[in-house]
Amino acid sequence: MGVRRSWWAVVFVLTSLVGAAAQLSDADKAITLVVRDHQVVPNITYLIANKTELKLDLYQPREPKGPTPVVMLIHGGGWVEGSKEGSVLEVFPYLQMGFSVVNVEYRLGRVSLAPAAVEDCLCALHWIGHNAAKYNFDLNKVVVTGGSAGGHLALTTGMIPDSAGLANECASDDDEGWKGPWTGSTPKVAAIINWFGITDVWGMLQGPDIRSYAVSWFGSQPGQEALAKRVSPLTYVRPGLPPILTIHGDADPLVPYSDAVRLHDALTKAGVRNQLLTIPGGKHGHFPADDSLKAAETVRTFLNSLGITPVEK
Repeated sequence: MGVRRSWWAVVFVLTSLVGAAAQLSDADKAITLVVRDHQVVPNITYLIANKTELKLDLYQPREPKGPTPVVMLIHGGGWVEGSKEGSVLEVFPYLQMGFSVVNVEYRLGRVSLAPAAVEDCLCALHWIGHNAAKYNFDLNKVVVTGGSAGGHLALTTGMIPDSAGLANECASDDDEGWKGPWTGSTPKVAAIINWFGITDVWGMLQGPDIRSYAVSWFGSQPGQEALAKRVSPLTYVRPGLPPILTIHGDADPLVPYSDAVRLHDALTKAGVRNQLLTIPGGKHGHFPADDSLKAAETVRTFLNSLGITPVEK
């Protein structure tokens, strides 16, 4: 019930703001139609791990005209904090563009150390593939996005192959006819929108870029260098990856801007379509209004150019 109350609280605030104006602006009209035309299916269990039920919220059109493109949204928080509810407002631009949105939670560090969050998000992607018919998802148009640790998880979700074995926890969903090794029903990601995500996890555990949240996520478990590289997006750069858009401020104090530059350079060298939008003077998100609007426009243009975005509304 908590998610339902949160959702309707958002709806109440937005519609109250709309009603306060004598004349509706284009933005007011868009918000009103998003509220009217969409429904929420909250707290769907997609995985049970460490005796923890992991949930996702689904936002989708009430009356879709056909299979809908879907955005998988992953919250940030350094792998040790944050929640899907805290990211709920981020779904609105994608709903307005005509996507369904799957808003995912995952095991935080206090529940399970690395690589649990990576495993969970891969299983959430698997859930999308396994439930495409039930929820009318277009599996040719799956976008993964997130900010900070969520950006890292968006990258790993779209870049790590099944052969890495990090999605084995959800193999039981495919027991019927399974003979091994598991290839899963994980859909191929069509695009990744990475908002200032970590790309070199090992660099966060030692040296000048060490960060306390990364140290906490790994704890004292052995073999940290090998594990960090196993969950680093830079490890998986290769031809054939989905197109990747990275948005990063060059004055980010929490995730080094160099992570974005290194990923961009490596992807370009591998022949992967990608784009880096640098926010001059930008910190860790919460960009100035003009920069936020530019970033939103860049995301829309990027998805349009790939033929993923539904008909403009």
